[in-house]
Amino acid sequence: MKKIFPASAANITIGIDVENTDALAGFLRDVRPDVILNCVGVVKQLASAEDPLVAIPINAILPHRLARLADLVGARLIHVSTDCVFTGRKGGYRESDAPDAEDLYGRSKLLGEVDYPNAVTLRTSIIGREIGSRNGLVEWFLSQSGSVRGYRRAIFSGLTTDELVRVIADRVLPNPDLRGVYHVSVDPISKFDLLGIVRDVYGVGIEIEPDDAVAIDRSLNSDRFRAATGYVPPSWPDLIRNMRRFDEESFSQVR
Repeated sequence: MKKIFPASAANITIGIDVENTDALAGFLRDVRPDVILNCVGVVKQLASAEDPLVAIPINAILPHRLARLADLVGARLIHVSTDCVFTGRKGGYRESDAPDAEDLYGRSKLLGEVDYPNAVTLRTSIIGREIGSRNGLVEWFLSQSGSVRGYRRAIFSGLTTDELVRVIADRVLPNPDLRGVYHVSVDPISKFDLLGIVRDVYGVGIEIEPDDAVAIDRSLNSDRFRAATGYVPPSWPDLIRNMRRFDEESFSQVR
């Protein structure tokens, strides 16, 4: 991390075990942050996401521990949850819809959603470039050659990672009264169309074959968040162009 962000190396602390409550509490007492942004999670792409001994402590318990510790030091907690709290049978989910995840990952993330006076949970999904892995859609796609399948009935409404950063910085941090669960999304798009935009923006010669075998729609309705913050999402071509620009400006030296 310090090699990736050398200008911020003095402000980066590594080696803290988030499952060690005493160490975590001591660190927060020393730093006394104004805001804690919880990006820690066991993600769906990992096999350990279905191991209760791994997923539950991190995805379900840690966010509530952080909220308690944040309260003790007078900090606000921003916690990132997932659209995977829903099965994807319906789409267009609102905050008032009952989560119906059937797998351990989705259920553990649901249990970890925080609703306290000092905490806000952002339900969303993200895509973006990776460093040292190819677990996500974009990195997997850009590593391919020849042709891949693009699912026309798999619907996505998540953000690029750099757009989520902007949303938190420009829309969440300036709104201290936001608390509870909010859906954060952009306009829904099929995975087929999304890969087509990624291909065009990155200029790669990968053929995308339409496939209707997979049908899932975890798209989120974020009208409530947009009304509360004034957020207007960019178009998908703009999102992907911004993602490429951000990656080239920030991480080209480590690719």
